[in-house]
Amino acid sequence: MADTLAVAVLGTGIMGAAMARNLCRAGLDVRVWNRTPAKAEPLAADGARVAATPAEAVADADVVLTMLYDGPAALTAMEAAAPGLRPGAVWLQSTTAGVEAVAPLAELAAERGLLFVDAPVLGTRAPAENGELLILAAGPQEARAPLAPVLDAVGSRTVWLGEDGTTAAATRLKLVCNSWVLALTHGTAEALSLAKGLGVDPHHFLKAVAGGSLDCGYLRAKSRAILDDDYTPSFSVTTAAKDARLIVAAGAAEGVRLDLAAAGAERFRRAEAQGHGEDDMAATYFASFGGA
Repeated sequence: MADTLAVAVLGTGIMGAAMARNLCRAGLDVRVWNRTPAKAEPLAADGARVAATPAEAVADADVVLTMLYDGPAALTAMEAAAPGLRPGAVWLQSTTAGVEAVAPLAELAAERGLLFVDAPVLGTRAPAENGELLILAAGPQEARAPLAPVLDAVGSRTVWLGEDGTTAAATRLKLVCNSWVLALTHGTAEALSLAKGLGVDPHHFLKAVAGGSLDCGYLRAKSRAILDDDYTPSFSVTTAAKDARLIVAAGAAEGVRLDLAAAGAERFRRAEAQGHGEDDMAATYFASFGGA
């Protein structure tokens, strides 16, 4: 490997762009690509090289980081990148892809001689921007040394779950964690919508639970977004809806019925239909009112 680690970032949405900026700040050789070029171009100001195609982005890269919408999107991007992939490179697959999507990704990695690391992250816009993501990872021991500067740049901690990324161990844990995140978000939104319906001052609800076992940071963050009518996305309704569907499907595949997650997926669907797809997932609040 060259003295300066070369990292290709495929997918520069909210999370991918923040991760790419932190990689640039760490002094790595960063190349970026996004299906919508306008989302990648601002990263040139941070020192990244903006590529026109996935193959151009990954040419001679030591590490390829994918942070795309879902598993099929990651697979499509890496298939397009195939001509530029270097055997022996590490594929840090951080897209929340779902359990069933991991196998075809791992198969492509094996075909191309890549070290495959299943590595979804926990955290939204602010932790991503601050390089404080929690990385859940499973992959071969030989991938860990080249990945160290990347993981240090984008995260505060990495939890290694094994040496075989093909088992989707990290993806499985990510879905479990996201099921809790989405449940907290919907619970907050429904409590505040019920307060509105019953004519209760929502601040009285927040004071009632303050500092006790029913209080938590997510309740405060999502309540603030709703009460301030500020839905600047840190995690969009559309992305949360996709994750909710993946959670329900993963449970169903193992004979686990997830009634709450299924109801949450329906709330996100209604919020999307009401035009809130690009808003923060706290906009599930609007699913309590109106049609759709």
